[in-house]
Amino acid sequence: MQKALENLFDGLRPRFEGKDAPLGWAWPLFEGAETVLLTPDHATHSGSHVRDRMDMKRLMIFVLYALAPCILFGAYNVGQQGFLAEGVSDFSPVDALVRGLWHMLPVIITSYTAGGIAELVFCIVRKHEINEGFLVTAMLYPLTLPPTIPLWMAAAGIVFGVVIGKEVFGGVGMNILNPALTARAFVFFTYPAAISGAKVWDVGGRWWPMGSEAQLVDGYTGATPLLAVASMDRGADPAAGLAELGWGFPELAMGMIPGSMGEVSAVAALLGAIFLLVTGIASWQTMVGCVAGLVGMAAILNGVAGPDSLALFHLPPHYHLVMGGFAFGAIFMATDPVSSPSLNVSRFFYGIGIGALCVLVRVVNPAYPEGMMLAVLFMNVFAPLLDYVVVKRSTRRRAARLAAA
Repeated sequence: MQKALENLFDGLRPRFEGKDAPLGWAWPLFEGAETVLLTPDHATHSGSHVRDRMDMKRLMIFVLYALAPCILFGAYNVGQQGFLAEGVSDFSPVDALVRGLWHMLPVIITSYTAGGIAELVFCIVRKHEINEGFLVTAMLYPLTLPPTIPLWMAAAGIVFGVVIGKEVFGGVGMNILNPALTARAFVFFTYPAAISGAKVWDVGGRWWPMGSEAQLVDGYTGATPLLAVASMDRGADPAAGLAELGWGFPELAMGMIPGSMGEVSAVAALLGAIFLLVTGIASWQTMVGCVAGLVGMAAILNGVAGPDSLALFHLPPHYHLVMGGFAFGAIFMATDPVSSPSLNVSRFFYGIGIGALCVLVRVVNPAYPEGMMLAVLFMNVFAPLLDYVVVKRSTRRRAARLAAA
């Protein structure tokens, strides 16, 4: 089979490769298809060379493997929340998974289709190859959205993320912002009613092939845990309030809660983190920095909280770790190798900044009780500065040692 594919592409190559080829304008499309189906047989011709078995295609596929727990559990949770919203309790795990996939897959397919077209157009115009990084961007983005997002909004967001978040900077490797989060930020600020509030996080009342439309049960709100805490009275005990709603720490960690399709489960994200760390793909310095920054800032705000402070001021640090999109963002978004720092020391401080800002946005601005997206994007801007400061400091230390010698 592989030999037949190789012969097919070798036969078609003269039609696409070269300035005088009749279909030379479509070279990015040909090269992209060949890269997906076959292992590239060429290496870089300039710059640094690294002898390693890990090429870009394999690296990006490994990231997709790491996302598998978040995708599968997210689909189960989407279906589960829909059943619970309708007052149905006798559903099976397979029913929940199938129902969740019914609502998730159209958003994922839309992301790949609309974003892929935008990526291909730029590749054809600029005459460069399609980069495998889009495989991950187009999957990360829909996992940060609610399952009820209109497909045209999802398409508009990914096109914005690809074009404005990446291509206008020169393409892959040149962008300063995470494209997936740029896409999500566009949808959040352009269509806030479709991505915030308490009515967008579950699919209750929506038709699916194995069921029929049903009404929501009386009193069901669909609010996320962070939104629920933000709505509590001043001085209230958020942990106790969440427990009354049926959301103890185990439920929050597992992700049995309303929320974005792939962000709800900290346990699923942790499984992905273990895989990324074992394979050496993600930076543990960034992850540790995010946790340290979040726990430290949450502890400080707990310490200064008074009886009249907002309930979010009293939320314990370990609850922040498993609520909202922190775990997903710290593992899959903050560790993006392009928009994060390149030095290990600066990665640690970069992570600290993300964790601290995430808590500050959640607590100080209760109108937007999820701060991970803005925290990562803000620190993306400062990533080059952190590398610069670390390099300059190291240079001064070396110069001082040479002078002393």
